[in-house]
Amino acid sequence: MPNIALPSVQSLLIEMQFNSQPLSTGTAFVVQSAKGPHLITNRHNVTGRHQDTDAPLSSTGGIPSDIVIVHNRKSLLGQWVPRAEPLYIDGTPRWREHPTLGSKADFVALPLTSLNDVELYPYDPANAGPAIFVGPADTVSVIGFPFGMTAGGAFGVWATGFLASEPEVDFNGLPIQLIDCRSRQGQSGSPVLAYRPGGMVAMADGGSAAFSGPVSKFIGVYSGRINTESDLGIVWKASAIQQLVQSL
Repeated sequence: MPNIALPSVQSLLIEMQFNSQPLSTGTAFVVQSAKGPHLITNRHNVTGRHQDTDAPLSSTGGIPSDIVIVHNRKSLLGQWVPRAEPLYIDGTPRWREHPTLGSKADFVALPLTSLNDVELYPYDPANAGPAIFVGPADTVSVIGFPFGMTAGGAFGVWATGFLASEPEVDFNGLPIQLIDCRSRQGQSGSPVLAYRPGGMVAMADGGSAAFSGPVSKFIGVYSGRINTESDLGIVWKASAIQQLVQSL
C-alpha cells in the first residue's frame, strides 16, 4: 500500500475496558524511550475520569482496568492486531505522568509489553520534523478516531483545522496551545500535525524550502475541547511530551 500517508497508520485506535467490558474508545500513538516503546494517550483515557472534575466518564460509572490497542500487523501494512495491556499491577497504575506537572498534564506514557506480531511506527517528540513555519491560522490536522470510527480498516481519520494561539505562548500557564477544529469524542489522545503536501513550504527562519513529497511537523497531543459549546481544542505541546519521554 505505497500511497498510504504514514500518519494514517501511526494513530492507533484504543478501547478502554473493565474486565473485558467496553467502556469507551480513544486514540493513541507510540514513542520510543530508553526503556522501550511506550503508548502516549490522554490521562483521562486511562483513568476513566474527567480531567478536571474527576467524575467517571462512562455512563456505567466503570473505571478501565485494561486498554486494547489496535496495532499494525508485523510486515503487513493494512492489517491490524488487537493487543491488550493492563493498566494496573496490584492496584498500582502502570502509566507514567509528566515529571513535574504530574496529574495536571492530560497525557501519560504506558509501557508496551504485548507486541507479538506488531509493527511499530513511532513518533519522536525530540525530532518533531522539519522546521516548517506554523503560526496562528495555519492548518493543522488531528488524526484519530472520532466516535470510534475509522477511515477504513483501522486507518486514522484526519480532521483539519487551524492553529488558534501563538505556539510560543502557553495557555493557562501550561504547555498547551489551542486549535480551532471540529474534533469530537474518540479523538482524545490523537497526534496533531502540521502536514504539508510538498512543493515550496514556508520555514521558521523566514525563508522557504522545496520538498519533493509530503512533510509534517509533530505539534503535540490533542486532549479535547475547552468546553462542549466550543470547537477550540487543547493540544499539549511536543516539548512537554518529550520531557515525559526523557523521564522514563
